[in-house]
Amino acid sequence: MAESKKSFQKQTFLQGAAVLAAATAIVKIIGAIYSIPLANIIGDEGFSYFNKAYQIYEVLLMISTTGLPVAMSRMISEAQALERHDQVRKIFSTALRVFLLLGVLGTGGMLLFARPLSLFVAKTADAQFAILCLAPAVLLICIIAAFRGFFQGQSNMMPTSVSQVFEALCKLVIGLGLAWLLLQSTGELSYSAGGAILGVTIGLVVSALYLGFCYRKASRNLPTGGAVSSTKDTLKQLLVIAIPITLGSAGLQIINLVDTVVYMNRLVGAVSFTAEQANELSGIYDFCRKIFNLPCAFITPITISIIPAITAHLAMKNNRGVRMVEGSAMRITGLIAMPCAAGLFCLGKPIMLLLRGYSGEKLELAGLLMALLGITVIFNSVILVTNAMMQAHGDVTTPVINMIAGGVVKVIINFFLVGIPSLHIIGAAIGTLVCYLLIVTMNILAMHRKKTIDLRSLAGLLKPLLAAALMGAVAFMVNGFLSAHIPAKLACIAAIGVAGVVYVILVIAFRVITYDDCMLLPAGEKIAKILRVRA
Repeated sequence: MAESKKSFQKQTFLQGAAVLAAATAIVKIIGAIYSIPLANIIGDEGFSYFNKAYQIYEVLLMISTTGLPVAMSRMISEAQALERHDQVRKIFSTALRVFLLLGVLGTGGMLLFARPLSLFVAKTADAQFAILCLAPAVLLICIIAAFRGFFQGQSNMMPTSVSQVFEALCKLVIGLGLAWLLLQSTGELSYSAGGAILGVTIGLVVSALYLGFCYRKASRNLPTGGAVSSTKDTLKQLLVIAIPITLGSAGLQIINLVDTVVYMNRLVGAVSFTAEQANELSGIYDFCRKIFNLPCAFITPITISIIPAITAHLAMKNNRGVRMVEGSAMRITGLIAMPCAAGLFCLGKPIMLLLRGYSGEKLELAGLLMALLGITVIFNSVILVTNAMMQAHGDVTTPVINMIAGGVVKVIINFFLVGIPSLHIIGAAIGTLVCYLLIVTMNILAMHRKKTIDLRSLAGLLKPLLAAALMGAVAFMVNGFLSAHIPAKLACIAAIGVAGVVYVILVIAFRVITYDDCMLLPAGEKIAKILRVRA
């Protein structure tokens, strides 16, 4: 029976990560189709307004939804493993009430203080309309988070994945359409940015309706029975897990918001740029950060899947299963993060030419920003996975402390570096790199000290790193050669294609992929046989 449970949890972890990864790929493709034309429609200044509204929303989003879904996932996974099915229902109903309260407060805050928030973050009232359009999204995402926490705790990632695709499609069709229509009808970038962001809100409405339908169906099929804790005890357990995570995540988001204000003030004050010039530089940096977040988004499916998987193994006292999940998660993280980091570092400038059509000083700046953020991809990816591991083991405080410490260091570095005229916005990218390097170092040291991780699992990052480094060198040389003979954009596309083929060959040659890694992919057994990888 124990072996059966172990096998079930293993398949659940791998299949759940695969489903979420597939959805993430679809969402990011849609997101690229959305973001690139949007940036071209509303320009760097309008894109800055869009992102300033989104940054405010992200602070409230973190406060509302970061800790509780993790708490729900852990508690529901444990209750499921112990066959306390009625407790699963109790956890969901208790969490939903908390989510609704937070959502109402967050939405109300954005509606009431839209103008002051715009003036505070963007140094102009022009982001006010975008903030108003995004305000209802806080309440909607709180409702969505409750449903997703319910399904993720049972290692059922399909509803979450489908709802994410619905959100992205609505954002693409409605957001781009409204951005174009409002720009044509009003000529105002602020209204166009607000229209683009309204597509996000409408997408969340569709997602919430879909998840509500899925929940009604799933709750009818959920077995009954098992011990049930009181509402008070359930709420207490939820908050004990959620509050430290929420405080840490919200604290980091607030630090990031303060960081934005700091570097905007330094650009205008110390470097003496105009507000329009500062917003233009910020728009370039914001676009680079969107590209930086792309590979990190493919790590999130791993973190979402390992929390319930590790929790279930811990509840059953299956330490071997815990190590298996953690080792597989670290290897897959390396397989995803390393080539993305190498590609952005080696092809930063060609990629920005391809996506945004920059030239001259703008292209040089964007290429350098992208290279710095490319290196940061590695550290951010490891942070995401190690945070999830610590949370699954019940250590919710250490990730909080480390993230906030790194954020404070980032603000301090940015204050000084952005104020140097020769660096200006480049200082913000350097600060981000140092911040994530510090956090990942503190995470690994803390996990080693508390015996949360076997440091040998980190060796799973080395072979992907070597393969990615060689791939990056090939990509750089191919792009340099081809760009002298064909248009630069075509050269970049060709170099990326060659890099992908080279990386796959090197991964196979270095025997990076294990049997468990193959199981993350569709038809994993067949792939393992083709690659001659054995269990």
